[in-house]
Amino acid sequence: MTQQELLAIKQRFGIIGQSPLLNRDIEVAVQVARTDLSVLITGESGVGKEHFPKIIHAFSARKHGPYFAVNCGAIPEGTIDSELFGHEKGAFTDAKTEHKGYFEIADGGTLFLDEVGELPLQTQVRLLRVLETGEFLRMGSSTVRKTNVRVVAATNLNMRQAIEDGRFREDLYYRLNTVEIRVPALRERKEDIPLLFRKFAVDFCNRYQMPPLSLSEEATRLLQNCYWRGNIRQLKNLAEQIAVIEMDHQISADTLRKYLPKEENQQGIVLRNPAQEQGKDYSHEIGLLYNMVMQNKKDLEELKALLTHRDTEIPEFRNTEIAPARKVIQTPADDEAWENGEVIEDERPEEKPQAPVSVSLEDTNRELMREALERCGGNRKVAAAQLGISERTLYRKIKEYGL
Repeated sequence: MTQQELLAIKQRFGIIGQSPLLNRDIEVAVQVARTDLSVLITGESGVGKEHFPKIIHAFSARKHGPYFAVNCGAIPEGTIDSELFGHEKGAFTDAKTEHKGYFEIADGGTLFLDEVGELPLQTQVRLLRVLETGEFLRMGSSTVRKTNVRVVAATNLNMRQAIEDGRFREDLYYRLNTVEIRVPALRERKEDIPLLFRKFAVDFCNRYQMPPLSLSEEATRLLQNCYWRGNIRQLKNLAEQIAVIEMDHQISADTLRKYLPKEENQQGIVLRNPAQEQGKDYSHEIGLLYNMVMQNKKDLEELKALLTHRDTEIPEFRNTEIAPARKVIQTPADDEAWENGEVIEDERPEEKPQAPVSVSLEDTNRELMREALERCGGNRKVAAAQLGISERTLYRKIKEYGL
């Protein structure tokens, strides 16, 4: 497909972007449109999956037939069978007249089943039969009806996980997934983010009669480095907020940060990693680990501040009763015996005062560094980060303390 043909399709269906991943999806949609194969469109919520069923229908032999889009997740479970397959009069309490379902009225055309992963298991059985034989039954009827419908389905679920959890039939998945089109997430189309933002900003500024928006270079880089959990839908909402609220339409990075979610604004979110390339997303775990490291750093800083102002004293163990007839005491000379579980009899008068045992700041720092190095497997860079000090300072202290 030539670049001019791709551009014409994008303009026709309102698709913005030059990402190679996006261009490949459009080419696959046009190619598969010439057949009657079932197509499964996957991708996160808000990536624009709804454009591809329209492309498939428009370039197919069914383009003059009906096209219906059904959001399976928005229809109550009790009425989904009636909406898809129809019902006879009296089939249930409120069935006062007969009703044609989408598979009947879309005969000869294309039916787009959005959020197909939300279908109840009973409805999945009915859908599998339609896909395999073209036959279905209205609710409350024993008459087999025929339909000739091209089914295109879409979901934002991990279908493999849904199958393992028993929420989706494996045979139906393979029947729907004859051809799969995976729509890339916005963070996988970094080069398209400024284009999309500019388009949305122009639309909203014209609608609300506002001055045009412009982004600084730093603000543009910030947009491209965000994770965009809500994908294009989130970017569109952001552009609308800025267009309406900001009086100064020369948008800087500092201005942009006020509208970004805290988790996307706080740190340079990793856009892609090897786990994501294999279909796994560990962004939640990464966030938890980051918070845990930052909390540990904060605790260490508070402990260092405390030890800077005063030494920590270990309370004396004086006149501690182990048994009614014996009294024990721990002294500095008895530390080793106490750790070995030995009980030292107190042969000195009870009234003799016992000096408290103290731990110096130097000993405490040595112990903190030793524990940090053990936790990190000897990795000085990681240990220094946990302790909140530079790697150079840690190296000097290791030599000083003989660690």
